[in-house]
Order: sequence, then structure tokens, then C-alpha cells
Amino acid sequence: MEKANVNFKDLMPTKLQPCKHLVANATGGASYILGFLLVVFLSNIAHALLRTFQQPRMVAETLVGIIAGNIVLTQEELFANIQQTLDNIKDFGMICHMFALGLEMDPCILFQRPTREAMVAYSGMLSTFILACLLTPFFHYSEVPNYKFTFSLSVTLTGTASPLLTRIITDLKIGKSDIGRLVVAAGIHSDLVSTLLISIGFVILSADKNLSVRDCKSILTITSTLIPQALITAMLSPIFMGWVNHENPEGKPLKGSHMVLSVAFVVISCSCSALAGYSPVMSAFISGIALPREGRLSKMMISKVNYFLNNIFYPIFFVWVGLMVIFPKFHPGSPWTWARMIFIFVIATLGKVVGTFLSGLLFGFNHPESVALGLLLNVKGHFHMYLALSAVQNEITTNSTGIGLTLAIFCTVVYAPSVVAYIIGRARRKRSPNQRMALQWLDPTNELRILLCVHGPQELPSAINFIEISRGRDDPAIMVYVTDMIELTEQIESTLVRNEGMEVATVTDKVVVEMRDQITSAIKTYEEEHSESGVTLRRMLALSSFSVMHHDICILAENLLVSLVVLPFHKYQASDGNMVEARSKLRYVNRKVLQYAPCSVGILVDRGFGVTNKISRSSIFLNAAVIFIGGKDDREALAYASHVALHPGVKLSVIRFLLDTNAIAKSTRLGTCKISLPEQEEEMKLDDEFFADFYERHVGGHVAYVEKYLANSAETMSALQSLEGKYGLIIVGRGGRVNSALTAGMNDWEQCPELGPIGDLLSGSSSVVSASILIIQQHRPKGEIAGLTEEFSVM
Repeated sequence: MEKANVNFKDLMPTKLQPCKHLVANATGGASYILGFLLVVFLSNIAHALLRTFQQPRMVAETLVGIIAGNIVLTQEELFANIQQTLDNIKDFGMICHMFALGLEMDPCILFQRPTREAMVAYSGMLSTFILACLLTPFFHYSEVPNYKFTFSLSVTLTGTASPLLTRIITDLKIGKSDIGRLVVAAGIHSDLVSTLLISIGFVILSADKNLSVRDCKSILTITSTLIPQALITAMLSPIFMGWVNHENPEGKPLKGSHMVLSVAFVVISCSCSALAGYSPVMSAFISGIALPREGRLSKMMISKVNYFLNNIFYPIFFVWVGLMVIFPKFHPGSPWTWARMIFIFVIATLGKVVGTFLSGLLFGFNHPESVALGLLLNVKGHFHMYLALSAVQNEITTNSTGIGLTLAIFCTVVYAPSVVAYIIGRARRKRSPNQRMALQWLDPTNELRILLCVHGPQELPSAINFIEISRGRDDPAIMVYVTDMIELTEQIESTLVRNEGMEVATVTDKVVVEMRDQITSAIKTYEEEHSESGVTLRRMLALSSFSVMHHDICILAENLLVSLVVLPFHKYQASDGNMVEARSKLRYVNRKVLQYAPCSVGILVDRGFGVTNKISRSSIFLNAAVIFIGGKDDREALAYASHVALHPGVKLSVIRFLLDTNAIAKSTRLGTCKISLPEQEEEMKLDDEFFADFYERHVGGHVAYVEKYLANSAETMSALQSLEGKYGLIIVGRGGRVNSALTAGMNDWEQCPELGPIGDLLSGSSSVVSASILIIQQHRPKGEIAGLTEEFSVM
């Protein structure tokens, strides 16, 4: 019997063929994943390098994507299918991008009376559209020149990438300024209107080579699905999403079934018109603006979609951009190519600037700011790049034209930070030192305004003594707003009486009324006794929960133009001399006021200041001291002490702590403050100048001067303890010192950081010093941009 002659080598390739395909697919997938991670890594590095120039992340991702795309293009045999893969990804990602864009917009603004922001946006759009329609036909941007392409290109140029513009404005910290708020609002108007016009264009025109007009049947089919899609979504989504939000309250995880239903609802609402031949990208935008913006579900969708876009889609999208931006096909050697790219950039920029300049004349804007508005509203983004390169894919424009449009769009993003820097520079040059509501900057001939907060009648004696020593001489006058800090409880809220036609309610709670009457009576008695002394007292009320009371106090301080807010300490002195914490909520208020106050802030630690008999002007009743080490807060404390020094009933001592010259080298090692040497030298110069002025005007007579040379914080503590029994009130700065050697390490054992190291040490229960302490912090504008607040006004 013959043996069968079987060649196993011939059989193995056939049987192992599926396995080879699996290995090949796995290898390709791994290559894609590694490529994506590499692109993200390089984008992060590029962004870190470009952050020095305030460039947004899109610039770094565009550069990396173009480089990566051109490198991939040379490896066609390795990545044969990458173009098709990226096409599918960019279409899906752009659907998500436009859905999130629509979801964040409010279409109701189109039906409201045009605001100033809307007028600025529309004027820029109109002028850009007119210029583009008149001039772009001469440069032959389309394969087949026609009016339909001209109109489409002109509408696209009128748009603004509002999410990108908002991000730039926010990152560069001008979002709270008048021009920042105007730019963001106008950008949203411009983006919404231009995108809606593009959406209408997709209904009428087909995205083919000739941009041919659809037949009536196709237009009716798309319209009959698109309009019901938007209307039904707008009517049903509030009901459905409201039910989901009600069933899934904040703080609890969203149920899986509700998540599936929500996703299905969104997908169906976005797909109806797309199935009828409409653009899926624009269909997602229409559905997005039809959905409600408020509620947990909407916020969650915005958050999740934006996370996907920022971390996954945008890096891949710019690789696709790189594959499309093929520099040899751009024909860089042709002057005509560069001329067309520069011209489209100039047309878009000039159109926006002309429109905003004309609207600026109407509204009275400064000319430079009107030009800056136009430049910022010209910022284009991802969607505009998508349209430009999709036109290349559909052979509507040539490769050189599409690449030129993309590079022009890229340039509008690159110059935006420079425009913002120019705005900040102009605002800084226009800023006046008097804008800082601090005692140091107060004109000595102007009235001193103080907001004095009290938490009950028990603080009346110390409040009256504080008013007395603060008034100095009779001229200039002093205005003190004595403000009651009352917690709004349910019981008090139930007794409020709303006055018709007035925003302020009247408090009728018996306990509160009696307490306020008692304080008012004492204040009026003091004012009558000093009717010719230049003191004016007013009564104010901060009635709210302690969690938001700081907001009320800051608003009062801003509206009343005060230079100093004085708050009571959250501890009081017990009979045994120890400080007892009984008002922990008040501590929260103090901390928040220190953080957000529009002026300087003082915290008064009362340890017998109110027990002292009423301070008289006939003889010395109070020995007070001000400690000066250096820095903004110490200068502010000295500025307040200059008012106290004028009071004939106060004997003021100025104690200056200086660093021992023999310990300078050691102090350099001990210093932990991260502050540049030029800034330290500037602060020390300001200290010397301000102290010299104070010394010349006040030292002598009632004002004594003491210098103490110290080497380190241990000697500072000993010097502070030696003050025991000498003074009834000690005035100190909270912090802000550049010379850290004399206070190094004191922060390590602070019980109340809001008082600063010196104030905390003097007011602590373990301190041997029994004097009352006034801790002062100089006005620190929040969001300071190199000496400029975020709320600056430049228009």
C-alpha cells in the first residue's frame, strides 16, 4: 500500500492565512495607536514651548499635524489606508464639534432687540461680506468661477470661531474687562449667524465640483425633514431632558438606562435630515441649538464631548489637515499663489476692521480698541479649516487655493495674542494710581471713607474708639459706614417685608430691630457729641447667609468708594484673657473679604480696646504702636497710622525692624520668598521713600520712633514679646514682605493665616502681649495682570 505523498508546507500558508491577516491588522492598529500617542506627545511639547508667546494650543497642534501629515505622506506603502481612516474620523469628530458648538449657543438672542455687541458683530460681518463679494472673483479661488462659490466663500469669511476666541480671551485674562466681554459676546453672535447661513447654503447647494443648485424635490425633502427635526427637538427635548434631570439629581451617578436613552435621543435628532441627503455636520449643529443648554444632562454632554474633542479628535484632525496641506502642491515658487493667500487674509481682516471701526464711531469707542475688536473677531478655527480642505476634496477649489485658505486661517489665530497684549498695554498706560482703593494712594486732602463692620452691640465700644482715633484732625473729614453683619436665617427671612418698587426689604424681626436700634442710638450719640469734628456716620446692613456675606460687603465697599474695610475678629477675649473662638462662620467671611475686597482690609482683634474709656482729644488716653518691617501691607499700616498720629489723644510709636547688616548673608539663605531681585530692590526703594515721607511729616511730638536691628525671626519674636504692657493698640501689616529673613518660619505654626505671621503671633492665646491688634492688608486687585486688574476698562 502506497503512502500518500502529502506536502504539509503547501497546506500551511492556506490554513494560516487568516492568522496572518489578524497579525497584519493588529500591527496596523498598533501603529495607529503609537502614531496618535506620538502626535499628542509632540503637541504637548510644542504647546509648552509656544506658551511663552501666549499661543493657544491650536497653533501647536496645527504645526505638529502639518509636520506629521507630510511625513506620513512619504510612507504611502506603509499607511495605504490612513487617508480613508482619517476622513471617517474627521467627519465624525466634526459632527461632535458642531453639536457641542450648537449646544453651547442660545438661538433666542436672534429674536431679541439687537444689543451693542450684536451691532458690532453684524457690522463686521456685513462689511466683510461686501468686500469679499466684490473682490474675490478677480483671484479665481474656485475651479469653476461662479457667483455661488463667491457667496459661499464670503459667508465663510464673515464667521468667527467663538469657542477658540473665548478660550484665548479667558487664558490671557481679559475676559472680565469691558473689551473682553464685548469681544466674546460679539464673537458668539457672529459665529451663530454665519453658521446658520452656511446651514441654509447646504440646503440649497450640493457640495459638488460646480456647487450646483439642488432640484426642487431635493430641497423640499431636506426642508421637510430639517425643520420638523429642529422643531420637534426643541419641543420634546425640554420634557425628556427635564425628566432625566429629575430622575438623576446632582450628586448621584446617572443611571445607565437613562444614559442610553439620552444618547439615542440625540443620535436620532441629529440623523433625520442627514438621511434625507443633508450634511450630517450641519444637521448636528441644528440639533445642538435646538436642545436646552441648562440642566445636568446638557452640561454633562458638553463636558464629555469637549473632553473627546480636546484630547482625542483635535490632534487627529490636524494630522488630517497635514495630509491635505501638501507643500509641493501649494506651489510655493509661484508669486500668484502667495498673492491669493495674502489677499484672502487681508480681505477677511480688513472687512472686520472696517465694520467694527464704523460701529465704534457709532458707540463712541476709542479708535485703537475698535481696530482691535475687528482683529479679534476675525479669528477662525477648526470648522473653517474643515470647510476649506473639504472644498479641495470635492474639487471645488484647487490644492494651492485650499492650502492657502488654511494657512490664512492659521494666521488669524497666531496674531490674536499679540492683539490682546496690545490691549493690555494700552490699558496699563491709561491706568491711574488713584484707581487702587488703598490708604497709601489716598490724596491727603480727600475725605477718608471706611466701612466698619460690627457683629453685635458688644463691639460698640471698640467701634467708637476706632472711629475716634481714625479721624485724626477735623480736616479733612472722615466718612464711616457702620455696617451690621446679620446672618439671614429662616426665621429672619420669614419676617422680611418687601417694599413695592424697591429692591431692599425691611427687617421686622424683633431681636434684629432692637439690636440695630441699640447700635444706631450709640452711633447717633457719638455723632452729636462730635458734630463739628468732621465725622460723618452712616448706617448700613449686610443681611445674608455667612456663605455669601462677603459678596454683600464687597459690593458695599465698591459702591461706597471706601478705602478701608474693617472686620471684627472671629474670636473674643474671655475673662481669663484667653481668646475663645465662638464665631467660626465669621472667620470664613473675613477670609473671603480679604480675597475679594475692592479696597484695603483691616481685622481688629479686640483685647480691651473697647474696655478703654472713650478716647478724648484733651489728653493722651491711648498708647499705640505701628510695626514696620517692609512691604505693601506694612506701608498700608503706616498710611493708616498717619491718621492716628494726628489725634491728640493718642501717643503713637513707630517701631521699625531692620535687618542687621552682619546677618545679610545668613538672611539670604533663610529667605524662602520666590521673588526676583529687581522686584525686591523696587519694594525696598518704595519702603524707604514712603517711610522717609512719614518720618518727615509726623515723627516728633506725639510720635516716637524706635529702630531695632534684628538678625532672624527668633529675634523678631523676642522683640514682639518685649512690647507687653507698653501699648493698648498695635497696628501691623498682614504680609506682602520681600525681606523674609525677619519672618522666616513663622508661617509654620500660624493658627490664623488670615492675620499674617506678625498678627497671628501677637493675637494668639499663647502670646504674652495683651494689646489689641489691628491687622491691615493693602488692596490686592484680583486677577492682576502685571499691575492691571481683570476688570479694567479701556473702551
